Amino acid sequence: MTIADNRTRWLALYVLCLGSLMIVLDVTIVGVALPSIRQDLGFSETSLAWVVNGYLLTYGGFLLLGGRLGDLFGHRRLFLAGIALFTLASLACGLSTTQWMLVTARTVQGLGGAVASAVSLSLMMTLFTEPAERAKAMGIFGFVASGGGSIGVLLGGVLTDLINWHWIFLVNFPIGILVVVLSLRLLPGERVPSLTGRLDIAGAVTVTAALMLAVYAIVNGNQTGWTSAQTLGLLAGAAALLALFLGIESRVPAPLVPLGLFKLRNIRVSNLVGVLWAAAMFAWFFMSALYLQLVLGYSPLQVGLAFLPANLIMGALSIGLSAKLVMRFGFRKPLATGLLLAATGLLLFVRAPVDGSFFVDVLPSMILLGIGAGMAFNPVLLAAMSDVEPSESGLASGLVNTSFMMGGALGLAVLASIAASRSHSLRVGGSGELSALTGGYHLAFLVGAAFAALAAVLGGTLLRQPAGQPKAAHGGAPATELSS
Repeated sequence: MTIADNRTRWLALYVLCLGSLMIVLDVTIVGVALPSIRQDLGFSETSLAWVVNGYLLTYGGFLLLGGRLGDLFGHRRLFLAGIALFTLASLACGLSTTQWMLVTARTVQGLGGAVASAVSLSLMMTLFTEPAERAKAMGIFGFVASGGGSIGVLLGGVLTDLINWHWIFLVNFPIGILVVVLSLRLLPGERVPSLTGRLDIAGAVTVTAALMLAVYAIVNGNQTGWTSAQTLGLLAGAAALLALFLGIESRVPAPLVPLGLFKLRNIRVSNLVGVLWAAAMFAWFFMSALYLQLVLGYSPLQVGLAFLPANLIMGALSIGLSAKLVMRFGFRKPLATGLLLAATGLLLFVRAPVDGSFFVDVLPSMILLGIGAGMAFNPVLLAAMSDVEPSESGLASGLVNTSFMMGGALGLAVLASIAASRSHSLRVGGSGELSALTGGYHLAFLVGAAFAALAAVLGGTLLRQPAGQPKAAHGGAPATELSS
């Protein structure tokens, strides 16, 4: 291979990472801007969660279908289509002047992001076939995946404070155009394989609809009543759609999710841990940003800077140290330790007062959460991939990503409802506005800490450590080329 070809491959990797970073950022970049969006467009406290959930649900729901579409029509073609759709939807988000326009555009954004993300790993595997280079490339991808979300909080604060909230979306437009142009130039063309089997659109539609119904029921539970006909009916409809999805997956020749994978213990446990961990992390991103802005009076820029210590720590851990910990101790100890540190950070937020200070009441939590999240990301992903053949590691990774996205969406809906209900009860009891808000956030942080602690216990006790896996997890998967 010539030096020029080698340089082109690494440039192509950086383009893929830039596209992936843009998509990951949009999960959390809106967090700091939510109060500004709420004031500008007139969202209620609970309906505001749909600005985040609209993106998360379609992103999580179509990750696996996006990968299947890539197999059928070509990974490069699907990456370009996904980035183009994401870029146009970002422009629509930035130009939104009504609630429905913003939520609709965010939903389309999630669809484009899912398609592009689902094929990014396959494209990277095509670019890098030599084991050592592939391991290095996977490390860079891991850093983007684990650190990108927290960087979004910082960038969202800077753009919202210095310009306005519209620019957290508009900034994607020129970046997206650049990614498309460079991808056309740098990503290799491919012959589309002729595959048999039907596209499992029914599976993707039913599971996404089931989750959307469940989240809608939870978000509106406080307003309509948890035992009302509407809430119970929506939850029953979600359960029926989920049962239909399982029936479809057991019968179609090319299922979206082969149910046989869930017979593998590490697949089951890592996906459950991913759901709980995501719910805890979104308690951090969403609730702490609201506490800093609405209670302590921080500007969006100050909120973004408050997350900077966690960003730096998380990035430093995820790019190198986390993998070394897995090499030394296996999956369970780093995962359990990281999640327990994150739970402790959330518990510290439970005692944050109305007149809290950054260094005493915020910074310790941010440091613990940064360390915990940085430690826990790689073990979850590596554990999920440990029980499957190399040719299925992409699907295993996609399942964990889907669980994370869905856990974040459902967890955020639950926590937003819990916080709103607690704050309302405190107001009725005579508490002031700031005290009522703080009390609601405290309860949400407590529930988030419980999610993280439960994930730590499950991962630390139930994950199976195959013989010699730490060594194989670091270098073994890249040693065998994944089919794409």
